[in-house]
Amino acid sequence: MISFEQFLSILASNPFLAVVMVLVLGTIFVNGSTDAANAIAEPVGTRSIGVNEAIVMSVVCNFVGLVAMSFVSTAVADTMSNMVDFGGDTHAALIALAAATVGIVAWGVGAWIFGIPTSESHALIAGLTGAALAVSGGLDGVNMGEWVKVIYGLVLSTALGLLAGWAIAKAIPRLCRHADRRKANDFFGRMQVVGAAGVALMHGAQDGQKFMSTAMMAIALAANMGVSDVGGFPLWIEVLCAGIMALGTAVGGKKIIKTVGMNMVQLDKYQGFAASISATASLLVATLTGLPVSTTHTKTAAIMGAGAAENVRSVNWAIAKDMVLTWIFTFPGCGLIGYVLAKIFLVLF
Repeated sequence: MISFEQFLSILASNPFLAVVMVLVLGTIFVNGSTDAANAIAEPVGTRSIGVNEAIVMSVVCNFVGLVAMSFVSTAVADTMSNMVDFGGDTHAALIALAAATVGIVAWGVGAWIFGIPTSESHALIAGLTGAALAVSGGLDGVNMGEWVKVIYGLVLSTALGLLAGWAIAKAIPRLCRHADRRKANDFFGRMQVVGAAGVALMHGAQDGQKFMSTAMMAIALAANMGVSDVGGFPLWIEVLCAGIMALGTAVGGKKIIKTVGMNMVQLDKYQGFAASISATASLLVATLTGLPVSTTHTKTAAIMGAGAAENVRSVNWAIAKDMVLTWIFTFPGCGLIGYVLAKIFLVLF
């Protein structure tokens, strides 16, 4: 396992690693300010928690989620590490990895300008895949046995989140039909905050591991080692990535939480609780089984399920259309950008 002192030594001997690490940590920062904040925004909309309190909870939960889950399982990070093969030329591989991270940023900016729905998790997967195809010259750069887990994750996170959200939101009114309405509403308001904290924890575990594996991949390549040779993920890289994600949430999360929390489809507090618990459970299953999934899409599916439990017509099904468009555009779009940039970078550097 690479110690922090060894990392500094590798950095001194290969300054290009600093460029790659800045790019990777930059994407983690952006993920923290957008996806992490999005995961916790819902209880703000129902006024179960204040914006500032939500920020603090999100910062803490995302940090704890990554570090704690890494002690239990690094299955998602292992899947990401083994998904692509940049070949035996470690210098070319590091350049291609840098191109992939630039491609992810370029795709995110372009998608924002043109209003294309996107997912940073999917962009990361696509960008790495495109760069690996470029440096390997063929499909040898992709381990389809690992890559197919992305497809499994899409199906699982959407279906499980939707069905669990619907089932729990259906069950709660029946179980609480004799309860005092005001007390029940207060109770589920508190429980909604607990559920949202669970989503934030699992966001740290899921998205944090994806980007942590990319950072570790860069360090391994700079050290002329294979990813499988580094001996796992040291605590310092877990803390670094978790800290950057938490910082992103603290700096940029307030605007996202206000926007999403106030503009989200209105749910009762018990429905919000059902959605959060469903998303947390779905993300936990995906994380422990090594399936890289989109936290935002999983939570969105759970919200749709919880909303549909009361009235199918109350759900804005255009959200589902946006999710499908994200899958259609992001994988080929960001993959192509990663491929082209990797080809250009390999010529220039």
